[in-house]
Amino acid sequence: MLKGIIPYAHYLLKQTIQPGDYVVDATCGNGNDTLLLANLVGESGHVYSFDIQNQAIETTKALLKANDLHHVTYIHDSHARVDQYIPIDLHGKISGAIFNLGYLPRSDKQVITKGDSTIAAINALLTYLKKGALIVVVIYFGHEGGMDEKDAVLQYAQQLDQKLYAVLQYQFINQKNNPPFIVAIEKK
Repeated sequence: MLKGIIPYAHYLLKQTIQPGDYVVDATCGNGNDTLLLANLVGESGHVYSFDIQNQAIETTKALLKANDLHHVTYIHDSHARVDQYIPIDLHGKISGAIFNLGYLPRSDKQVITKGDSTIAAINALLTYLKKGALIVVVIYFGHEGGMDEKDAVLQYAQQLDQKLYAVLQYQFINQKNNPPFIVAIEKK
């Protein structure tokens, strides 16, 4: 009955995203989240898909092309610079965003997300979120540098004003080897 981490992350996004919406995949990786988002928003919506690795951008482009989905803007840059790519007129209009922290599977494990850039991206995206929308952060932290990012994101999320945001942590506590978990931030 309990949903795994990625299925639960997707479940949360499905609760808030509708056709025609604008959304963000802050770490496109292998493209699975961008694919989900593109399907949820439909042809009348739009996805902004970020990654610092060209390999991730190209893999995601190929996956979406194979699924005949074209309403995506691919951004080969850090998610920390999200506010430089998403139009200012979308402030208060983004319906959802997702992050998968850590490193790109089957690639250079030295290229990782970092707490300062992730927090900068989350902070910027909070201004873009509409009321009732979510930022879902899937935190993988079993790699070198992962614990520092996990701690930074948790500290940031815990200090968010409860009058403005509801923050959820979803985690399995009896699994070994630093299992990933979710931090979801809902704008009230």
